[in-house]
Amino acid sequence: MIAQGVLNHIASGDHKLMRRVNRWRAPSWIRLWMICATRGGDGWLWYVMGAIIVLFGGAGRFATVGAAALASALGILCFLKLKRIFHRRRPCAIEPHCWAKLLPPDQFSFPSGHSITAFAVATPMVLHYPTLAAGLVFCAVSIAVSRIMLGLHFLSDVIAGCALGCVLGYGSYLLF
Repeated sequence: MIAQGVLNHIASGDHKLMRRVNRWRAPSWIRLWMICATRGGDGWLWYVMGAIIVLFGGAGRFATVGAAALASALGILCFLKLKRIFHRRRPCAIEPHCWAKLLPPDQFSFPSGHSITAFAVATPMVLHYPTLAAGLVFCAVSIAVSRIMLGLHFLSDVIAGCALGCVLGYGSYLLF
């Protein structure tokens, strides 16, 4: 009973935020940033980062890329399974967005795969290369926020994705 009340409270907050975001006509620079961030989160940003680390990362480069690749692969398996279990509809399937017209990669919302992957890759990279933390965290957070701003995920989808990605990334870091 308590759990259902908590879930209802979270869903209510998610829907309030969704309505505010979907109706906000963001400045063009925010629109561009969000679209670029979500496209970077499609994978190419992390491939480029991995290649740069392999080329210039020093002694720990293979451990870093291995940990990031393992965490990312586990994250993909997790979000594919969890989306089939929860069947949560996306915000864009509930209410139209006033400016974003991106099509979602699948029909289910929970958890955010982009957020899982972003944090699964960024976490071991930050732990191996702390001097890159600001840039890596900026990229991961931008990807996660873009999923909400573009009407593709609820806040709770993104928070769950970020947390799961961090856990997978840290676990992979410890293995390598």
